[in-house]
Amino acid sequence: MNAPPYGEYAQVVIDEGIKVVETAGNSPGPVIKQLKAAGIIILHKCTTIRHAASAIKLGVDFLSIDGFECAGHVGETDITNFILLSKARQKLGVPFIASGGFADGQGLAAALALGACGINMGTRFMCTVEAPIHHNIKQAIVDADETDTELVLRRWRNTSRLFKNKVSVAAVKIEKESTTGKFEEVAPYVSGKRGREVFLNGDKDFGVWTAGQVIGLIHDIPTCNELITRIEIEAVESMDASRKLYEPIGEGGNKQGYNKLPSKL
Repeated sequence: MNAPPYGEYAQVVIDEGIKVVETAGNSPGPVIKQLKAAGIIILHKCTTIRHAASAIKLGVDFLSIDGFECAGHVGETDITNFILLSKARQKLGVPFIASGGFADGQGLAAALALGACGINMGTRFMCTVEAPIHHNIKQAIVDADETDTELVLRRWRNTSRLFKNKVSVAAVKIEKESTTGKFEEVAPYVSGKRGREVFLNGDKDFGVWTAGQVIGLIHDIPTCNELITRIEIEAVESMDASRKLYEPIGEGGNKQGYNKLPSKL
């Protein structure tokens, strides 16, 4: 509703000596040019391969490929990471990480297998001891299922995935039933100011706030160190298990066959 002064933000980034910046949005050209002139490494977040290709032409260094599962702005194409990541592997000539739907080592292993260099986790890090948000919100994430999100503002092609609460449900109802289609009708419900207060007062129904479908995979509130250590172990174990499924069978290099998938699968 009130566009931030992105150019001014970028200048503060430059003045503070920050070396790596994530950008997003359909028209990031001016900010990318400003940051690149200062020698800053840029990660650009995209929800389509077309936008990713455009960002590469603008000079970004690497990409975050954002699947439909993600929190916040999901784009308008509804393409999930299984397709997006594989397409990125096929079409893009720069490194990329996977974003949207990741919370554990199995997800990391899958992302690496699909061609990503790593994963980006937003909702999962919200639910850690160090996250500077109210404990009640972290507990709401733990208690939620993957179905507890809402897609809001689709009518205005500014679709955002938000936590399903009283405010987001009311916003969707107005959006679907409005006869005028005026944004002003839903604006008070999607106020970022109200959403920010949620993280301070701990009332999950006070305003709208972003959460991805990955909430269905989050079941605890670990420290960041515990989370990263666990993810690393899970990823290694997952990849080792996959290798063992196809290890050659036989002695002395006589490859007579390969292990098969467990019968229960």
